[in-house]
Amino acid sequence: MTDKPLAGKNALITGAGRGIGRAIALAYAEAGAAVGCAARTQREIDGVTAEIRARGGKAVAIPVDVTDRTSVQQMTESLVAAFGGLDILVINAGVNRDRRTVEESVPEEWLGTLDVNLNGAYYCAQAAIPHLKARGGGKIITTGSGMGHRGSPERSAYCVSKAGLWMLTRCLAQELWPFNISVNELVPGPVQTSMTADDSSQGSRPAAGPSAQSEWQKRPEDVVPLALFLATQPLVGPTAQSFNLMRRDG
Repeated sequence: MTDKPLAGKNALITGAGRGIGRAIALAYAEAGAAVGCAARTQREIDGVTAEIRARGGKAVAIPVDVTDRTSVQQMTESLVAAFGGLDILVINAGVNRDRRTVEESVPEEWLGTLDVNLNGAYYCAQAAIPHLKARGGGKIITTGSGMGHRGSPERSAYCVSKAGLWMLTRCLAQELWPFNISVNELVPGPVQTSMTADDSSQGSRPAAGPSAQSEWQKRPEDVVPLALFLATQPLVGPTAQSFNLMRRDG
């Protein structure tokens, strides 16, 4: 692998203002990609973009609301206008707005979680596909969750949305493999981000299991090597797979 394995590639990352998305954006730029940093908070993506440019990389900040199909279409068009095409899409934007039992849940918060995590992913993939096809192939990487594979109490909206994303990943992979577009799920496991900090501050029950205490508690930067691996696979490489950084199953 060269020092710049993503040289000549253009990547679009949602949820790039902080946490895992920010870490991936910085790493892809360091690997030579031109990066579109997309999120709702302009200040955050401006900061990531400035950091990439200060290191000699290429980046553009693109504000987006992934629950708004028009906003998502404009996001992809802005990336293509800035860099001339799209090779890698990282669907990373996510929320966990409802941390109650199903009985006690707030419907607006439950549905809002699905709107970002699942509908938003659908909008992003749909908008990106024509541009990936135009480049002769590419990569879609979805940020999944072990809770989408096994479930968890007081997290039904998040679990259901990530389970749906898991299946969307597989459906997309089957539809897109003839076009040399691979679609894979990255399951990071527990990562110290603002979302997990919100869990602690609200006193929510952690997603637990018999071996929860032995789980690897990661920083966003720990997810980068797997994100780079998926972005640098050949066009005929793995697809419809879940790549898991968790120590225990699911």
